[in-house]
Amino acid sequence: MRFAGSFHHAIGVAALAVAFLYFPAPSGAQRGPFAGLAGNWSGSGFIMVANGGRERLRCRATYAVGGDGTRLQQNLRCASDSYRFDVNGDVVSEGGVLTGTWSEANRNVSGNVSGRVSGGQIQARIEGPGFSAAMAINTRGSRQSVTIQSPGHEVTQVSVDLTKSR
Repeated sequence: MRFAGSFHHAIGVAALAVAFLYFPAPSGAQRGPFAGLAGNWSGSGFIMVANGGRERLRCRATYAVGGDGTRLQQNLRCASDSYRFDVNGDVVSEGGVLTGTWSEANRNVSGNVSGRVSGGQIQARIEGPGFSAAMAINTRGSRQSVTIQSPGHEVTQVSVDLTKSR
């Protein structure tokens, strides 16, 4: 796998780090928005880069949920032909407001996550050194569709569909 400069690839890393952070809570003991997320997830999608290129992306995630479903810790690994990410995240939802942090081990970069959770959707902002990205997530049952846009950077869009393992 090819590894380019961390600045440009950190955008994709940050976007992917939080792209999979929301799943609506089923009716059960836990009440927070992350209650149904615990476990293993996998899926695929694509990365689009500024020069118009597009690469297929494969991802695996493990989530630990606490605080009655309001706190989420994640480990996310994704790879394409040119990119490899190993991201850890820690996110909290309080009253529909999403806050947290992320870090990427291979490139030693980190940043913040902020946004809002409403029903099966999340709108968030991902920030790190010298960049920001917008994220939209739609969750239905055990499937998620995620789109992240970061115009003006090397990685301009990330789109991924994940399915929860049974």
